[in-house]
Amino acid sequence: MSSGLAVLCLMLLHTGAQGFGILPGKSLNHLEITERAILNTVVQVCRELAQAEGTDFTVPAQPFTAEAVAVACGTPKSSKSFRQAIIFITLMNVRVDIRHALNASFHFDEEMFVQGRKIITEGILVVKASNKQENYESARQKLGEIFHPLQDFYSHSNWVEMGNTLPNSNLIRSDTSIGNIADESRATCRNCDGDDCRNNILEDIINERILTSGYFGIVPFVSTKPKGKCSHGGAVDQTSNIEPKGGINKDTFESSHGHLHTNAANMATAATSKLLEDIRGAAGDRPFLQMMGISKGSNKALCFVIDTTGSMTDDIATVKNVTSFIINSEVGTENEPSVYILVPFNDPDFGPLTKTKDPKLFKANIDSLSASGGGDEEELSLSGLQLALTSAPSNSEIFLFTDAPAKDKRLKSTVVALIERTQTVVNFMISDSSVSNRRRRSDDTQSNRIAASDAQLYRDLAQASGGQAIEVTKNELPTAVSIITDSSSSSLVTLLQAARSPGKADNFSFIVDETVITLTVYITGRSITFTLISPTGESQQSTDTTGSLITASQSVGNFITLRVKKQAGLWEMKMVSTNPYTLKVIGQSPIDFLFDFVEASQGPFQGFDALETRPRAGVNGSLLVSVTGSDSATVTEVTLVQSSGSEEIKGVVVPQESGNFLIQVDRIPAGEFGVRMKGQDNSVTSRASVVFQRQSSTNFRSSNLTISADSNSILVPGTPFSVPFSVMTYGMEGNYTIRATNNRRFNSTYPTSLFLEARNSTNGTVTLSAPLNTPSGTDITLTIEAEAPDGGDTNYVVLRFSVLNPVTDEEGSAAAVSFSTKVMQSPLLCLSIMVLGLCILTELDIQ
Repeated sequence: MSSGLAVLCLMLLHTGAQGFGILPGKSLNHLEITERAILNTVVQVCRELAQAEGTDFTVPAQPFTAEAVAVACGTPKSSKSFRQAIIFITLMNVRVDIRHALNASFHFDEEMFVQGRKIITEGILVVKASNKQENYESARQKLGEIFHPLQDFYSHSNWVEMGNTLPNSNLIRSDTSIGNIADESRATCRNCDGDDCRNNILEDIINERILTSGYFGIVPFVSTKPKGKCSHGGAVDQTSNIEPKGGINKDTFESSHGHLHTNAANMATAATSKLLEDIRGAAGDRPFLQMMGISKGSNKALCFVIDTTGSMTDDIATVKNVTSFIINSEVGTENEPSVYILVPFNDPDFGPLTKTKDPKLFKANIDSLSASGGGDEEELSLSGLQLALTSAPSNSEIFLFTDAPAKDKRLKSTVVALIERTQTVVNFMISDSSVSNRRRRSDDTQSNRIAASDAQLYRDLAQASGGQAIEVTKNELPTAVSIITDSSSSSLVTLLQAARSPGKADNFSFIVDETVITLTVYITGRSITFTLISPTGESQQSTDTTGSLITASQSVGNFITLRVKKQAGLWEMKMVSTNPYTLKVIGQSPIDFLFDFVEASQGPFQGFDALETRPRAGVNGSLLVSVTGSDSATVTEVTLVQSSGSEEIKGVVVPQESGNFLIQVDRIPAGEFGVRMKGQDNSVTSRASVVFQRQSSTNFRSSNLTISADSNSILVPGTPFSVPFSVMTYGMEGNYTIRATNNRRFNSTYPTSLFLEARNSTNGTVTLSAPLNTPSGTDITLTIEAEAPDGGDTNYVVLRFSVLNPVTDEEGSAAAVSFSTKVMQSPLLCLSIMVLGLCILTELDIQ
């Protein structure tokens, strides 16, 4: 998610959660605890890095924000990716309350201390191994998952009641005792005295420092609570009505032990900071910051997927020149890519993927490419693209170079699913093929271009991602690749995006605000005329070479680039063509937005969760939107815009806490659509509010299918790994095609079809098997798809798993305890971490 903002919706709308309270003002919640620990730790890391490098560091004003901390760290263009990382980690944290609500181990309930610690320590191994392999999204996912039980320990156990003032260091270690745990037969609580539960834990339990935690159940008159044991407590917990009555949780101020809520939350914050320090110690400062979305460069990937068959010699030479230019001009600047990715493909193979932070190594890898082979006319372009989409960071931009049709067209829906989930832009550079090196295509003996139907596949994928399908001759390719240097800026934003197929005359408007620089218009299509109209009413036509609005223009193949004079206000573009065309307006600005589709939870607790699939067509829906790049910007309008038509569905904007906005729409449109946001910001100029407009590059689709899946997120090589899933249709009944693909090409089994009845859920299972030598930290992206009998509707779920290999991970196991051991042996360091958390909380006036 993707970037996932649903955690904020959970925070605001979820009631009765099995963990720290959710409602702001009622408690300190998982979101606040996690975010503050991350911000505090990142500030500390950046301060120590500055000291080591002899540079100045200014601690940002309280309360910390992602934007202010990114600026203090000297990486202002990382503010969006930093905030996105925080939101994703917190989503994974709070999601535990929905996905594992009744699993006591994830909450340290029912005295499941050994089991809860195992979740944490195994997760730490995964985070460290993922960081080592630079799989930062997998690291963030697992980090959020283990934060939840770590934080719940202080609210659900009696650690605070025993008078402890420091976190339990043994929670992040697997080689020590977690403490004296109450025997199964030992009584731990008495009845509360009415509503007063302050002293319901037995004195001998406190005096002997015996660890206990409350039991929890939601079914009335059914309880597995042993005699004499404590309950979690609260209106949802039915065990609290069975003697001994009451509870001991400290989730909110109103909880059974709510008088200790602040102590527990402070302790949880300090423990979260301590775990982050352990992860930092294993990773190193720069990799740790990159896991958090912070880097000195642009935090964007430079990603090339390149056809290496014989006819691509000239194209590869062009890529080499572009790579040299970008590396030579951007290394050491704020636009330097944070990672470089290369995926070659041909037939019968694709890959291997090369992923590096070293620009010299990347340049050497590009230079080593050579073109050869390619006996037939189709290549494995989509297989190469799938590998790139599962390896590049979310919100990346990928450039695919080919002169051939795709041999693996079956992967189209899988690639679209990955584009939607990662919100990655894919640009296709399609050059004509060399007759001398490839067989002639069909009966076309005159043209060297790929057939129109084959090119349409690339056009469809480009439109889905918000990219361009640029069709040129090989001689024109060097001119066309200027788009790559335009896209390398980390502050690139989309102001408008539209497509018309079939083509027709249409008018489009877009707002340019004072923060936007380098205004550029991209048009793809043939035989197109247009008129550009400025906010002052001045106009310039496509045939007018003397106008003042367009400062530079370039036309090559089917691709037109316009550099437009900067002028704030409402612009208009009038397009005329009977041929299909696309229109995209981009600029550079610090202000952008993040969003996610959310849905009501189907679990035992009320609330919202981020959609991992397409939203359901024709019914109401919700999005959660967050503005990045400004702490004072507000959202005034969010609209779902039909990608190839004029339909617009405007949502109701409901302001939330922390500068976030819940958007409620009465209907999710059918077909393909984008998300357009308008807002205003008062911090940019003292004269008036800045009104801005942004649009998602990615186009989304709705569906009448729903598909869901969940599984343990850790895969052990050599052991069958099961992923149960369920599919339901609100459309036609019949045999639905099922496809399951994974980016590692691991062996898998799954049902290839399922019979669905309308509104009845049908279950299936995907079983994966990883080779025994698969190293820890390897991430697996599994895409499960369902397609209607007539092929007219599809939906998917995309899941990410991490490998933990106990056979090859002895070094990782040792590393898992190395830093925590040092912390354990250093009371001063341990105290410093605790004090840091308490001081920040105090300065934020949240006690």
